[in-house]
Amino acid sequence: MSIRTTVTLDEDVFERLKEASRSRGVPFRQALNDTLRVGLVAAREPGARRKFRIEPRHMGVRAGLNYDNVSALLELAEGETYR
Repeated sequence: MSIRTTVTLDEDVFERLKEASRSRGVPFRQALNDTLRVGLVAAREPGARRKFRIEPRHMGVRAGLNYDNVSALLELAEGETYR
C-alpha cells in the first residue's frame, strides 16, 4: 500500500537523494523510501558504544609535599580560605 503525501526537503537533502537515485539506478521515490527506512531503524537502535577506558599515567611527585595530608594540599593549592 502506498500513501501519497507532500514532503518539503531541504535543498542539500534533495540533491543527495537525487544523486543516490541516479547512482543506484532507482526512482527518486524508492531512494527516498529506502533512506527513510534505514534512518528509522537506526534511530530505534542504540548507537555503538566504545568502551570507556582510563589509561593511568605517572604524574610524579613534588618534593616536600605530604600527599597523605589532603587538608594541607588544598590549602597550598587554593589558599588559606579553601574551606
